Order: sequence, then C-alpha cells, then structure tokens
Amino acid sequence: MRRRKTRSLTLLTAFTGALVLGSSLLTAGVAGAHGSMGDPVSRVYNCYLEGPESPDSAACKAAVAASGSWVFYDWNEVNQPNANGRHREIIPDGQLCSAGRSKYRGLDLPRADWEATPMPTGGEYTFQYLAAVPHRGYFELYVTRDGYDPTRPLRWSDLELFHRVDNPPLVNRSYQIRATLPEGKTGRHLIYSIWQRVLPDSGEAFYTCSDVVFGGR
Repeated sequence: MRRRKTRSLTLLTAFTGALVLGSSLLTAGVAGAHGSMGDPVSRVYNCYLEGPESPDSAACKAAVAASGSWVFYDWNEVNQPNANGRHREIIPDGQLCSAGRSKYRGLDLPRADWEATPMPTGGEYTFQYLAAVPHRGYFELYVTRDGYDPTRPLRWSDLELFHRVDNPPLVNRSYQIRATLPEGKTGRHLIYSIWQRVLPDSGEAFYTCSDVVFGGR
C-alpha cells in the first residue's frame, strides 16, 4: 500500500492546519462543514492530505478528475442537511460515499486501490472522528459484508452495522469511538460511518467511506 504523506502520529497537526486553511479559503456556503473520519482515514480526508492539486495515489487523482480539486478542501462537508435518520431513503445505491451529492461524486468511484488503513482482525479499536464543529448526536459504524467487491458500486445491502454510540467523548477535537471490531473479517473492506445530529438541534447527518485491510496489523 502507498504510504500517506501524513501519518497517524501527525494527524492532529494536519487537522489543525486544515481548520486554519479552511477559515481563509472556504466559501460561506461551506462554513457549516463539520467533520470526517480520521482513523481509519476517510477517502475525502486522505485525498485532502495527499494534496488536492497534485495527489499521490491513482484513486485520488481519479477522484479529483471526476469532482475537481476544490471539493477536497471541503473534506468535512460530506453531508445531508435534513437526513433525520432517512439515510437509505435519500442516498441512492452507488452514491453512499458522496452522500448522494454530485459535488463529491469522485468518492463513489468503484476501485480496489483507494488508500486503505491496516486494521486488526478483531478486538477493540478506537475510531477517531475529526470534529471541525462538535455537535450532539449518535454515530453508526458499518462494515462491508463478506464477499465485498471494491470494484463494484457500494450499495446499502453491502453493509452491516457493528457499532452505535451516542455522544462519544471528544478529545483534542476528535471523537473517540471505542468499538469491538466485527469477527472474521480479513482482507480489503470498507467501513462506513454515519454521524447523525438530533432534533431539535438539527437533522443533519455526515457520511464517510474508509477503506481498510483487516489483518494488516
């Protein structure tokens, strides 16, 4: 696997720099952007770390060609503003990684060479979700079923829920989600996260695709 420019030990530094950059570059329409999965790294955040103007990996190059480089500066805005738990209703199969938004269509490209985070085959794992703007709500974590083919468009039926938590602890601007990994997973898979804010605050939800390799640690 290709080594990312920014490794996990420097993730917080990169995240802080992204927030500073965002305050000066992002448009007013993106000012409400809120977060993305940092570990295992999401597709959108990894392409941001690689550098949207000249990414390293073939997958990020293809995603930039499909969506434009500017999209990846908005790495914390892959959302649906009024989801209210209706994820399967409002996001079509094949568009899960983009949250059904054409702006992020490059994230839906079915490829087997997206940057993948090595993960153990079982036990406890602390997922780290970068919170540009923290909000109360719940997180759901899904993993692809056995037989997952990354070269085919991702469907809701490809996913199985393995963890749900309300308001996990926030440490250094990152939600710490301690979860038991699903048993029996090996090789390349995808972990899908949903961060659902709750009413009366907001019905907004955020979505991430993180490519992983079980047994890589």
